[in-house]
Parts: sequence; C-alpha cells; structure tokens
Amino acid sequence: MAEVTIVGGGLAGCEAAWQLAQRGLSVTLIEMKPAQISPAHSTPLLAELVCSNSLRSDDATTPAGLLKAELRQLDSLIIACADATRVPAGDALAVDRHAFSRLVTTRIALLPQIRLVRCALDRIPEGPVILAGGPLVGAGLAREIRRLAGDRLYFYDAIAPIVDAATIDWSYAFRASRYGKRHASDARASDARWGKAPRASPEEGGREGPPGMEGDYVNCPLSEVEYRAFVDEVRRGRKVAPKTFEEPRYFEGCLPIEVMADRGDDVLAFGPMKPVGLDDPRPGAAHPYAVVQLRAENRYGTSYNMVGFQTRLAYPEQKRIFSLIPALRHAEFVRYGSIHRNSYLHSPSLLDEELRLRTQPRVRFAGQITGVEGYIESTAIGLLCARFVADRLAGKTPSPPPPTTAIGGLYHHLVRARQPGEPFSPMNVNFGLLPPLLERAKKRDRRTLHAERAKMALASWLQ
Repeated sequence: MAEVTIVGGGLAGCEAAWQLAQRGLSVTLIEMKPAQISPAHSTPLLAELVCSNSLRSDDATTPAGLLKAELRQLDSLIIACADATRVPAGDALAVDRHAFSRLVTTRIALLPQIRLVRCALDRIPEGPVILAGGPLVGAGLAREIRRLAGDRLYFYDAIAPIVDAATIDWSYAFRASRYGKRHASDARASDARWGKAPRASPEEGGREGPPGMEGDYVNCPLSEVEYRAFVDEVRRGRKVAPKTFEEPRYFEGCLPIEVMADRGDDVLAFGPMKPVGLDDPRPGAAHPYAVVQLRAENRYGTSYNMVGFQTRLAYPEQKRIFSLIPALRHAEFVRYGSIHRNSYLHSPSLLDEELRLRTQPRVRFAGQITGVEGYIESTAIGLLCARFVADRLAGKTPSPPPPTTAIGGLYHHLVRARQPGEPFSPMNVNFGLLPPLLERAKKRDRRTLHAERAKMALASWLQ
C-alpha cells in the first residue's frame, strides 16, 4: 500500500485522510496539537471548529447547501459527522462543536489505514504529502511554506462571542427562525431533492428541535433608539490594535462589527442585525428596528453564539457594549469575540490543476490555505486533493469536477489562470463561480436551475 502523509488534522486534513483510507491507501496524519496549540484553538481534538458552529444553509438551492449536498454524494466524513451532531439552526446546518470534533476524531482514530501522529513539524515530510495545516500552521512549517511560495497574501478571520443561555433576559427575547424556516422540514425537503430517504416527522417520532421551541434562533430585538446608541458605542469602544507588521485586510464575508458600523449608521441593521423575516410575537410588541440573533452552540441549548458578531473590541468593552442589548443586559459570556490572522496562497500562480506546488509536484495543498473561505469549502478542497492523489498513485489521470457543480466552481476559482493585475482573494462558494445558465429564467428560479444542472453534472462525473 502506498503511503501518503497529510499535515494538519483540521477539516481538510481529516477529510483527505478519510478519502484516501477509503481507497485502500495508508495514511500518516500529522497534527501539531497538543504539542503546539495555536491562539485560535483550545482542545486537542481533530477538526476543531474555531469560529462559528454553523456550516451555513442546508437548502440545496443555495450555494452552501448545494455544496453540502454534493459532499454527501461524495461520501464526505465531515458532512456525515455534521449531520450526526446537528443542532437547531433554521435552514442552516449547525453542530454541537465539541460533539462534532469528538466524532471526527473517533472515526479517524478507528481506521486502521490511518496512523495519527501528534507532533509539530519544522520541515515538509518526504514522499507524497498534502499540506492541510490551515492558515495558522506552526512557525517552523510556515517558514518552509514561505520559502516555497515567496511573498504571502493574508486576510483576517474572526470569532463571534458565545453567551451563557441561563443569563439571557427572556422578557426581551423571542424564539423564531427567519421567515419561519425550521431546520428539520427544510432538511427533509433537501433530502427529497437529492433522492435520500425522508427523515421522520414529529408525528412519526422525529423532532423539529428541542421541546417547546417555536424557532431555532433566539432573537434579541432593539428599537431604533436602542440601535443607534449601540452603534455609537461600538464605534467609540476600545479595540485591540493589530500588530505593527499586520495590515488589516478583512474578508468581506466576515467583517468585524466595528468595521461595518464605521461604514454607515444602518450597515449593521442591513447586515447581521437585519430584522426582516422576524415578527416579535410578544403581545403589543412593535416590529423591531434591529435584531441580534443567537444560535444554539450545543445540542443542550446551554450556550448561544451571537450570529455575525465577530469583533476586535477589547473583552471589557464587549461586556459593556453588548449589555446595551436589552436581552443581554445581564448576560455572561462563555467566550468573547476575537480576530485572528489567516494566511493563504496565491493558488493560481503557485498550484497546478492537481493542487500540486508547481516547483515541487510531490507537495499538494488543501483547505483554507489554498484561498477558499469556510468550513465546507475547506472540506471540499481536502476531498478533491485526496481524489487527485489516489488517482495519480493508481496510474490514472485525475479528472477535475465539472465547473457547473458547486465543488467544481470552487476548484476552478483556485486554478483558473488570471490576467495580469487580476486580484485573487479567498472565496466562499457562490453561484457567481459557476458558468451562467443557458436558459433565461426569473431570478427566483435560477437557484433551482443551478442546483438541477449541478446534480446532473455531478452524477455524470461520478460515473
């Protein structure tokens, strides 16, 4: 059995190891924890989620939902573990982060084809290797990557605060999912679209969420006066300054709330605090001017994530300013928000069509460091990288996924040749990465057409 070394036990590394093991290859998976733990990590578990506990929409007519549906078809370990540990989150797939990481760690540890080594590396191992160490790879290996890749580009990623559920003031909060969406019903609809056996309804012994829930999110409404005061304090609040060598270059899909507040008075109200699709059911309550949404952080509902509230505010300032939100006036925080630096490669110029380093083809890269943004995107690139390695070791020419699929659109974003001066930056999966539809259609129908086209293209590719 040929051996492949994978560096990094995050989402991409674990997915790649799983895919290779399923194809009969022996794998050495090297993870630096607990010998060395980055500032963003806190446990020795594999596949630790350091930011949100949400993998975003699970509706197959959305880009994120379509990618997850494709990953299920491709036997993704990460998505299977996410499905097994999901918590209520409307139409999103959110997980109990500790249960999720424990399950991934257990399934990796039980595979005889995978040898898990816990140590920090200072150099790239010999032989076929996949570098999936992520954007926070250890210093020694990071120097090796810098030597091979030259100048690096980088951006910032963020962690949202987590609130102790017992300290929420429920007289100022209400449960609801935006537009009344519920995770189980939408999951059943997604299953039907992808030909899977339907999930049980509540009447059949299934469940839509914890007993008594009227929605998967806890909503903390603000009046216009309360919202304006909150925005003013966010702007005035003391921030943790970046180090002198760090030039802030935030990812647009994950902006700190203070950056959004500085862009305009109502930017937050049209962003993470938008009230659309949410009606306050409390008697006599006015429609909220803005809403802070809280999403269950674990299956027991003992802590909640402040959705979209990544921030560089100093910890005491977070406590003071977030207490201006009526429902959180007495809140205690399990974790405060923070910002950390994430690095990525200029993949179009550094990597070939098999995600190999052009100057050293035995070395492949996978995951977020390649220039994708998000949990499922990192997982998808780890899966593809493993398929390419397995095909090459079997003497086959790897076949890239069709560009009309979500995973193919993401892949082509990394390897497509750029014109001189054309920028390359981290990207979430989106329909803009896919070729335009040939037929004309109304805007509301385009998502369904994209999903149907992708499903047929993926099935043909798998054959």
